[in-house]
Amino acid sequence: MPPSSPLPSTERTQILQRLFGEHHGWLFGRLRARLGCRHDAADIASETFTQVVALSDPGAIREPRALLTTIAKRLIYTSWRRRDLERAYLEALALQPEATHPSPEDSALALEALVAIDELLDGLSPKARAAFLYSQLEGLTYTEIARRLDISVTRVHQYVVKGLTACYLLLDSE
Repeated sequence: MPPSSPLPSTERTQILQRLFGEHHGWLFGRLRARLGCRHDAADIASETFTQVVALSDPGAIREPRALLTTIAKRLIYTSWRRRDLERAYLEALALQPEATHPSPEDSALALEALVAIDELLDGLSPKARAAFLYSQLEGLTYTEIARRLDISVTRVHQYVVKGLTACYLLLDSE
């Protein structure tokens, strides 16, 4: 979209109200059918419109239903990934002796960190993600990782550097 001058506040509000009025019911219906839960559908629909409100120029939206569908699908995918991570974390925690279980607060912080790491690694290719995780979580040498992934040691090094750089950028942005 070409850059445009900011909309006056009242015009922006009218555009957003029109978008919501014309498309919220439609989006909610589609989400409810897809998710099978009106509460999840309501949450995703609300978050979708929250992201639309954050757009710099909602007046430039030419295909609102396509945009809403794209945003909603991304949010659904993100929520499913978060649930899968939470389930895996709780399963791993259940295997530990109860005396070593973290407090509910520490558990919530750990889950939040896992979600952040998952989002961070999502930007890496599957081999780069695997190389980084083998290196950082399993402590494998670059040679062992190269054998497992059938790539060169130099490529393993590049992948691990990409993962570490992404981690650094995440920490630096906080």
